[in-house]
Amino acid sequence: MRFSIGVPRVTVQRQMNIGPLLDARTTQTQAMRPSWTVLFLKGYALLASEIPELRRAYVKLPRAQLYEYPESVASIAHEREYEGERVVLLSLIKRPEKRSIVELEALTMAARSRPVLEVKEFRRMLKFARLPGPLRWLMMWLGLNIGRQRPRFFGTFQLSVYSGLGAESLNPLTPLTTLLNYGTISNNGAVTVRIHYDHRVMDGANVARALERFEEILNNDVAFEVKSLAQSQVVPSAAALGTAR
Repeated sequence: MRFSIGVPRVTVQRQMNIGPLLDARTTQTQAMRPSWTVLFLKGYALLASEIPELRRAYVKLPRAQLYEYPESVASIAHEREYEGERVVLLSLIKRPEKRSIVELEALTMAARSRPVLEVKEFRRMLKFARLPGPLRWLMMWLGLNIGRQRPRFFGTFQLSVYSGLGAESLNPLTPLTTLLNYGTISNNGAVTVRIHYDHRVMDGANVARALERFEEILNNDVAFEVKSLAQSQVVPSAAALGTAR
């Protein structure tokens, strides 16, 4: 919160229709159906691989500059219970654009279900929280402003949603360049998608065009991969039947 408040953050939203992706997702069995978090994560990572601005950050060392990363690191917010309290902890996924939906699902599920202290990022975050305030602030400032170190500790973009609870955040805070969130998804695929961005790094028109492209990626690239998952489940079962005969 201390560092997020200082970011000149602006929000651009788009009303999307992700009907093709919704249809592709429903072809999966309930047990194998990928979460919406993973589908939006994969789509946004693919978007960032196309648009350099989404992989840039404003840093202050060794001087104020824009630092561009060759690949994305996703920071995903999870609500977990720790010592009797519900807390929000962040997990990191490197190069999500190069990972399959199945792999992304496994990584996010592990962060949601494994004991808190068995997740490296959670353990590091809780240990860091015990340090004295001035030392925490200095270390965070350095981590956010040394370009090459920033993704290692914070990621290049953040994904945080409450749509599973029937709600959505209109003004989330993050020290990162962009934060993606979306509202509830209707039965016909209508959904409001927002990118909250650092105005020092890009302008609203860039983000508006990015959201338009994002809708295309979700309904084409991501939907195609989801359909491929359904087909891969069918083919082995058919082969097994042939063997049994």
